[in-house]
Amino acid sequence: MLYSMFHSSLSLTKANAKGEFEFEGFSATVFKAILEYFKTGVIKCPPSVTVPELREACDYFLIPFDASTIKCHNLRGLLHELSNEGARSQFERFLEERILPEMVVSAQRGDRESHIVILLNDDVVDWDEEYPPQTGEEYSQIIYSTSMYRFFKYIENRDVSKQVLKERGLKKIRLGIEGFPTHKEKIRRRPGDRRPEVIYNYVQRPFIRMSWEKEEAKSRHVDFQCVRSKSITNLSVDGVESIEQSVNEMVMNEAVGAIGGDGGAGGVAALPPPPATPGPLVQQSMPSHDESISSAPNAE
Repeated sequence: MLYSMFHSSLSLTKANAKGEFEFEGFSATVFKAILEYFKTGVIKCPPSVTVPELREACDYFLIPFDASTIKCHNLRGLLHELSNEGARSQFERFLEERILPEMVVSAQRGDRESHIVILLNDDVVDWDEEYPPQTGEEYSQIIYSTSMYRFFKYIENRDVSKQVLKERGLKKIRLGIEGFPTHKEKIRRRPGDRRPEVIYNYVQRPFIRMSWEKEEAKSRHVDFQCVRSKSITNLSVDGVESIEQSVNEMVMNEAVGAIGGDGGAGGVAALPPPPATPGPLVQQSMPSHDESISSAPNAE
């Protein structure tokens, strides 16, 4: 396999003028450790090489990454990588056997998302039919599985699970721990309050929420654009000033017309008295244009 990577027609890299092969992304130290596998069947991780870097090289050269082939002084890093691989395999089984059937039930109802809560096998959910929880738990789907509960209590396992769900094309993925109501503890009634306060017992349990909606970013509703109206619908101070300005312009136009028409040599016609000053106005939004204008005394 290693020979075909360099000397076949489909080789992954080409030799330079000196007959040397250059790899991008892998150091000479990592490749030397990879060559040890073909000699002894074991890779000893050099101190200067991190475990994720060695893991990436093993995946590239199709070398199994497990405790039988990798010898590393950094046991935490080695076990972390092994746990990631195990978590991926375990979650894929949970997904196919327990989670996917619940998602299918939601899809058959016409929903585009699922909210699944993981409870222990011995958890009992006893909700009062007259006073059920009012925080959305009634729309949750429940899976009773103590093994899944133990799996999801680790943050690293939840991160691996999110990555698997993203690779499977799901969106809006949320995976964490939240309180879930199991049974009603008591009903408390306050004086003067018609609706009683129902107190439930909550337990911390893992939950998974995901969506398979394809066009969640596209709006199917009509978006109305807000345009400033030319009519006065709010008789505020600005509205009063605009009315006064219109009245003054009307008076000046009438005055000029009177002077030009009747004012002969040295004669000036009497100007009409100015209209009364508008009275105090109440700042409030009126339902229509006609009502807003009629509420201003002598506005015309």
